[in-house]
Amino acid sequence: MLSNAGIPIAEAPPVAPSRTLRAGAAALLLGLAALAVAALVLSPVASLAHAALQGTGELWPHLWAYVLPQALWQTGALLLGVGAMVTVLGTGTAWLVAAYEFPGRRLLEIGLLLPLAVPTYIVAYAYLDLLHPLGPVQSTLRDLLGLTRPRDLAFPEIRSLPGCILLLGFVLYPYVYLPTRALFRMQAANLMEAARTLGGRPATTFRRVALPLARPAIALGTSLALMEALNDIGAAEFLGVRTLTVQVYATWINRSDLAGAAQIALVMLALVMVLVAAERRARRGRSFATAAQRPRRMARLPLSRAAGAAALALGLLPVACGFLIPAGFLGHSAAARILRTGIPERLPAEIASTVLYAGIATLIAAAIGFLVAASPRLLARKSWGPALIRVAGLGYALPGTILAIGLLGPLALADGALGEAGRALFGVAPALVGLGTGGALVTAYLVRFLGIAVGTSEAGLARLPGTLPEASRLLGHGPLGTLRRIQLPLAWPALLSGALLVFVDCAKELPATLLLRPLNVETLATHLYGEAARGTYEDGTVAALLIVLVGLIPVALLLRVDIPERASSGAG
Repeated sequence: MLSNAGIPIAEAPPVAPSRTLRAGAAALLLGLAALAVAALVLSPVASLAHAALQGTGELWPHLWAYVLPQALWQTGALLLGVGAMVTVLGTGTAWLVAAYEFPGRRLLEIGLLLPLAVPTYIVAYAYLDLLHPLGPVQSTLRDLLGLTRPRDLAFPEIRSLPGCILLLGFVLYPYVYLPTRALFRMQAANLMEAARTLGGRPATTFRRVALPLARPAIALGTSLALMEALNDIGAAEFLGVRTLTVQVYATWINRSDLAGAAQIALVMLALVMVLVAAERRARRGRSFATAAQRPRRMARLPLSRAAGAAALALGLLPVACGFLIPAGFLGHSAAARILRTGIPERLPAEIASTVLYAGIATLIAAAIGFLVAASPRLLARKSWGPALIRVAGLGYALPGTILAIGLLGPLALADGALGEAGRALFGVAPALVGLGTGGALVTAYLVRFLGIAVGTSEAGLARLPGTLPEASRLLGHGPLGTLRRIQLPLAWPALLSGALLVFVDCAKELPATLLLRPLNVETLATHLYGEAARGTYEDGTVAALLIVLVGLIPVALLLRVDIPERASSGAG
């Protein structure tokens, strides 16, 4: 073939029909998978609304008169208190380590992440035993003061709404600290230095420049912390706070009223939607452009010896309250329990159950999450890709209690269909994914934490050159071959990190596990809940310590991600 100038032009090789058929089959397969994922994530919400409508309406007068007013008030007060506390602690500590240089700053920067390793219900569990009238703190104080009776020492009651706010705030502030610290370090350098050049004092610079810059990060972190507080059931119940989540559990389990529990859960879902809308509104119009070159870090102001010691002590306060004190107490109590009576007999079975269900959910979530993240980059039609990614992440916004109730209907339908298929093929109809089976619990974990696997896989794939799929197709590989031979090996570290995070979250999840676990099966989380409910705190310390040790995995991953940043910044 010749051009107009008579120069030969190489013709594109014809596309083999078999390759076209394989690409079409792959597109159809990925499209069906997209619909299945969307249906899986959205089905709990639809089922929840259907279950709520099954009620006769006779319960609503009772709910409005005796249940919802107190639950709404305590939930609202809890969220307001926790929101204010995590905002102050997270933003203040982020500015402290990002803007000032003092001895121990790098150690403090790492230590401020440690409360992420401790679930909220374990912190409440530890402090209930630690601050009990017969516990070590009050007993030691009475000995020092020469008092003999517990009632002689007036000590603040931790089983209260203020106590719950304090404990949750000290555990959840890292959700604000992490994004806010990153924003301070990477985007505020030029503006901070300009403000200092113009004579702005540190407090004025923080209030008028840094704080407005940090508003998107603060809004994002606060919304995540509030969702975690709303999802909590163990800490609130241990501390005597009757939140909406606790009332959902009590209505379903204690009163055997699924419709009433679904109706209360819809109120919780509306509250979640309000939180999400408020977070998006707070970030609206607050995006900031950065330079094309590598962003320059903000120069830290050196503090005097006295000011540095005060800054270190101030920064260590949330670390001590949120991690060091409860983890140290659990470690001491667990060691004493093992030395006195040995390892609890049920512990190996509980560890096996925790690893089994969390491991199965992790493998499925990692596979589906990678497929969801990679599909838009493999197909010619990518319009549904971003929508699928957003849908896959919706489950993380659903509290475990709402998710458990919402899954009852879809799981019952699926179990019925699988039972009919099993009866037709094998003559038996085993319960596979219905209530009280391991399949139900794995499904709940999958829906709730699929967004984590999708997000980490998407982040890993975003670092790969966009021309890789086209180059793979030119070499004769179809979409699935490109996924298996090229993208999966290159994005493997991100996929592994996401899988570890999903596993840890599954192992720590309490509400969904408590409601959907198989009969006569205990995990570490449910065993701990049972011991706290019975008041036998010491018997649950070994399980609590194991959950804390598992929770250190995401903290280690965050620290590993942060190592290149510290190394590139030189001495810091």
